[in-house]
Amino acid sequence: MTKRILNVVTNVSHYDDPTHPTGLWLSELTHAWDVFAEHDFEQTIVSPLGGQSPLEPKSLKFPNYDKSAKAWRADPKKMDLLAATAAPDQIDAADYDAIYYTGGHAVMYDFPDNPDLQRITREIYERGGIVSSVCHGYAGLLNVTLSDGSLLVAGRDLTGFSWREEVLARVDALVPYNVEEQMRARGARYQKAVLPFVSNAVVDGRLVTGQNPGSAKATAKKVAELL
Repeated sequence: MTKRILNVVTNVSHYDDPTHPTGLWLSELTHAWDVFAEHDFEQTIVSPLGGQSPLEPKSLKFPNYDKSAKAWRADPKKMDLLAATAAPDQIDAADYDAIYYTGGHAVMYDFPDNPDLQRITREIYERGGIVSSVCHGYAGLLNVTLSDGSLLVAGRDLTGFSWREEVLARVDALVPYNVEEQMRARGARYQKAVLPFVSNAVVDGRLVTGQNPGSAKATAKKVAELL
Protein backbone atom coordinates (compact mmCIF):
# COMPACT_ATOMS: atom_id res chain seq x y z
CA MET A 1 0.00 0.00 0.00
CA THR A 2 1.28 3.48 -0.87
CA LYS A 3 2.49 5.47 2.13
CA ARG A 4 1.10 8.94 2.67
CA ILE A 5 2.86 11.98 4.13
CA LEU A 6 1.23 15.09 5.61
CA ASN A 7 3.52 18.12 5.25
CA VAL A 8 2.75 21.03 7.57
CA VAL A 9 3.56 24.63 6.56
CA THR A 10 2.91 28.07 8.08
CA ASN A 11 0.45 30.83 7.26
CA VAL A 12 2.43 33.58 9.01
CA SER A 13 4.26 36.20 6.96
CA HIS A 14 6.09 38.33 9.53
CA TYR A 15 7.50 38.50 13.04
CA ASP A 16 5.77 40.50 15.79
CA ASP A 17 7.44 43.45 14.11
CA PRO A 18 5.61 43.57 10.75
CA THR A 19 8.61 45.22 9.10
CA HIS A 20 10.50 41.92 9.41
CA PRO A 21 9.04 39.33 7.01
CA THR A 22 9.26 35.58 7.51
CA GLY A 23 7.39 32.49 6.29
CA LEU A 24 8.04 28.94 5.09
CA TRP A 25 11.71 28.06 4.63
CA LEU A 26 11.20 26.67 1.16
CA SER A 27 14.04 24.14 0.96
CA GLU A 28 12.87 22.51 4.18
CA LEU A 29 9.75 21.51 2.30
CA THR A 30 11.32 20.81 -1.10
CA HIS A 31 14.24 18.67 0.11
CA ALA A 32 11.89 16.41 2.05
CA TRP A 33 9.30 16.43 -0.72
CA ASP A 34 11.94 15.26 -3.20
CA VAL A 35 12.97 12.38 -0.94
CA PHE A 36 9.38 11.30 -0.34
CA ALA A 37 8.63 11.57 -4.06
CA GLU A 38 11.56 9.27 -4.85
CA HIS A 39 9.81 6.65 -2.73
CA ASP A 40 6.48 7.27 -4.51
CA PHE A 41 4.82 8.39 -1.29
CA GLU A 42 1.61 10.39 -1.69
CA GLN A 43 1.91 13.88 -0.21
CA THR A 44 -0.48 16.53 1.07
CA ILE A 45 0.25 20.02 2.39
CA VAL A 46 -1.70 21.40 5.34
CA SER A 47 -1.40 24.66 7.25
CA PRO A 48 -2.98 25.88 10.50
CA LEU A 49 -5.56 28.00 8.68
CA GLY A 50 -5.47 26.52 5.19
CA GLY A 51 -4.81 28.63 2.11
CA GLN A 52 -1.67 30.62 1.35
CA SER A 53 1.71 29.76 2.83
CA PRO A 54 4.11 32.71 2.40
CA LEU A 55 7.80 32.15 1.73
CA GLU A 56 10.63 33.27 3.96
CA PRO A 57 12.64 35.81 1.88
CA LYS A 58 15.96 34.59 3.30
CA SER A 59 15.24 31.11 1.96
CA LEU A 60 15.14 32.56 -1.55
CA LYS A 61 18.70 33.87 -1.44
CA PHE A 62 22.16 32.32 -1.79
CA PRO A 63 23.23 29.92 -0.35
CA ASN A 64 19.81 28.69 0.77
CA TYR A 65 18.11 29.01 -2.60
CA ASP A 66 19.35 25.80 -4.20
CA LYS A 67 18.35 23.67 -7.18
CA SER A 68 15.49 21.98 -5.34
CA ALA A 69 13.94 25.22 -4.10
CA LYS A 70 14.39 26.94 -7.48
CA ALA A 71 12.72 24.04 -9.30
CA TRP A 72 9.72 24.23 -6.97
CA ARG A 73 9.34 27.98 -7.35
CA ALA A 74 9.59 27.70 -11.15
CA ASP A 75 6.78 25.13 -11.26
CA PRO A 76 3.32 26.79 -11.25
CA LYS A 77 1.63 23.57 -10.11
CA LYS A 78 3.93 23.30 -7.12
CA MET A 79 3.42 26.94 -6.21
CA ASP A 80 -0.33 26.40 -6.46
CA LEU A 81 0.03 23.79 -3.71
CA LEU A 82 1.34 26.53 -1.41
CA ALA A 83 -1.35 28.97 -2.50
CA ALA A 84 -4.16 26.59 -1.55
CA THR A 85 -3.02 24.37 1.32
CA ALA A 86 -5.56 22.22 3.10
CA ALA A 87 -7.01 23.27 6.44
CA PRO A 88 -6.76 20.82 9.37
CA ASP A 89 -10.50 20.14 9.33
CA GLN A 90 -10.10 18.77 5.80
CA ILE A 91 -7.60 16.18 7.01
CA ASP A 92 -8.39 12.67 8.25
CA ALA A 93 -5.39 11.57 10.30
CA ALA A 94 -6.22 7.94 9.54
CA ASP A 95 -5.18 8.56 5.93
CA TYR A 96 -1.55 9.33 6.81
CA ASP A 97 1.47 7.30 7.81
CA ALA A 98 3.66 10.25 8.79
CA ILE A 99 3.46 13.96 9.54
CA TYR A 100 6.36 16.29 8.74
CA TYR A 101 6.53 19.79 10.21
CA THR A 102 8.52 22.24 8.08
CA GLY A 103 10.20 25.32 9.50
CA GLY A 104 10.96 28.97 9.08
CA HIS A 105 10.66 31.32 12.06
CA ALA A 106 7.01 31.91 11.15
CA VAL A 107 6.00 28.53 12.53
CA MET A 108 6.89 29.68 16.04
CA TYR A 109 3.69 31.73 15.90
CA ASP A 110 1.07 29.42 14.41
CA PHE A 111 2.25 25.85 15.08
CA PRO A 112 2.45 25.41 18.89
CA ASP A 113 -1.10 26.21 19.95
CA ASN A 114 -3.18 24.83 17.10
CA PRO A 115 -5.46 22.16 18.64
CA ASP A 116 -6.35 20.61 15.29
CA LEU A 117 -2.71 20.03 14.33
CA GLN A 118 -2.08 18.63 17.81
CA ARG A 119 -4.99 16.21 17.40
CA ILE A 120 -3.84 15.09 13.94
CA THR A 121 -0.30 14.56 15.24
CA ARG A 122 -1.51 12.56 18.23
CA GLU A 123 -3.78 10.38 16.10
CA ILE A 124 -1.07 9.64 13.54
CA TYR A 125 1.40 8.75 16.28
CA GLU A 126 -0.99 6.59 18.28
CA ARG A 127 -1.94 4.66 15.15
CA GLY A 128 1.71 3.68 14.77
CA GLY A 129 2.69 6.48 12.40
CA ILE A 130 5.75 8.72 12.38
CA VAL A 131 5.96 12.26 13.73
CA SER A 132 8.77 14.35 12.27
CA SER A 133 9.97 17.93 12.05
CA VAL A 134 12.89 19.98 10.82
CA CYS A 135 14.43 23.19 12.15
CA HIS A 136 11.77 25.42 13.78
CA GLY A 137 9.13 22.85 12.87
CA TYR A 138 9.67 21.26 16.27
CA ALA A 139 7.75 24.20 17.73
CA GLY A 140 4.72 22.31 16.44
CA LEU A 141 5.54 19.45 18.83
CA LEU A 142 5.84 21.57 21.98
CA ASN A 143 2.28 21.09 23.19
CA VAL A 144 1.22 17.81 21.59
CA THR A 145 -0.25 15.53 24.24
CA LEU A 146 -1.02 11.84 23.96
CA SER A 147 -4.30 10.25 25.01
CA ASP A 148 -2.94 9.61 28.51
CA GLY A 149 -2.27 13.33 28.94
CA SER A 150 1.51 13.08 28.70
CA LEU A 151 3.53 15.29 26.38
CA LEU A 152 4.75 13.58 23.21
CA VAL A 153 8.22 15.12 23.62
CA ALA A 154 8.73 14.37 27.32
CA GLY A 155 11.74 12.11 27.83
CA ARG A 156 12.40 11.90 24.09
CA ASP A 157 15.62 12.52 22.17
CA LEU A 158 15.07 15.27 19.61
CA THR A 159 16.62 18.26 17.92
CA GLY A 160 15.67 21.49 16.20
CA PHE A 161 17.07 24.95 15.54
CA SER A 162 19.32 25.78 18.49
CA TRP A 163 19.50 29.03 20.41
CA ARG A 164 23.12 29.33 19.34
CA GLU A 165 21.96 29.24 15.73
CA GLU A 166 19.33 31.92 16.48
CA VAL A 167 22.09 34.16 17.80
CA LEU A 168 24.39 33.46 14.87
CA ALA A 169 21.51 34.14 12.47
CA ARG A 170 20.99 37.47 14.29
CA VAL A 171 17.30 36.89 14.96
CA ASP A 172 17.49 36.22 18.69
CA ALA A 173 16.00 39.66 19.35
CA LEU A 174 13.12 39.04 16.93
CA VAL A 175 11.91 35.56 17.86
CA PRO A 176 8.98 35.36 20.31
CA TYR A 177 10.63 32.71 22.53
CA ASN A 178 13.50 30.23 22.77
CA VAL A 179 12.24 26.92 21.33
CA GLU A 180 15.24 24.95 22.57
CA GLU A 181 14.62 26.21 26.11
CA GLN A 182 10.89 25.46 25.86
CA MET A 183 11.64 21.91 24.69
CA ARG A 184 13.98 21.29 27.62
CA ALA A 185 11.35 22.68 30.01
CA ARG A 186 8.93 20.03 28.73
CA GLY A 187 11.35 17.25 29.56
CA ALA A 188 12.70 16.65 26.05
CA ARG A 189 16.29 15.44 25.77
CA TYR A 190 17.38 18.12 23.32
CA GLN A 191 20.47 17.38 21.23
CA LYS A 192 22.46 19.47 18.79
CA ALA A 193 25.46 19.02 16.55
CA VAL A 194 28.84 20.23 17.78
CA LEU A 195 28.98 22.74 14.93
CA PRO A 196 26.05 25.04 14.04
CA PHE A 197 24.24 24.79 10.72
CA VAL A 198 25.51 21.30 9.85
CA SER A 199 23.13 18.47 9.07
CA ASN A 200 21.89 16.65 12.15
CA ALA A 201 18.91 14.31 12.39
CA VAL A 202 17.82 12.45 15.52
CA VAL A 203 15.62 9.35 15.65
CA ASP A 204 13.84 8.24 18.82
CA GLY A 205 11.48 5.43 17.89
CA ARG A 206 8.82 6.97 15.64
CA LEU A 207 9.91 10.54 16.42
CA VAL A 208 12.31 11.95 13.81
CA THR A 209 13.70 15.48 14.03
CA GLY A 210 16.24 17.57 12.12
CA GLN A 211 18.18 20.52 13.52
CA ASN A 212 18.32 23.12 10.75
CA PRO A 213 17.62 23.76 7.05
CA GLY A 214 20.55 21.59 6.05
CA SER A 215 18.98 18.65 7.87
CA ALA A 216 15.75 18.37 5.86
CA LYS A 217 17.00 15.74 3.44
CA ALA A 218 18.55 13.59 6.17
CA THR A 219 15.38 13.84 8.24
CA ALA A 220 13.18 12.79 5.31
CA LYS A 221 15.49 9.87 4.51
CA LYS A 222 15.18 8.60 8.08
CA VAL A 223 11.38 8.91 7.89
CA ALA A 224 11.41 6.99 4.60
CA GLU A 225 13.58 4.26 6.13
CA LEU A 226 11.11 3.82 8.98
CA LEU A 227 8.20 3.65 6.55
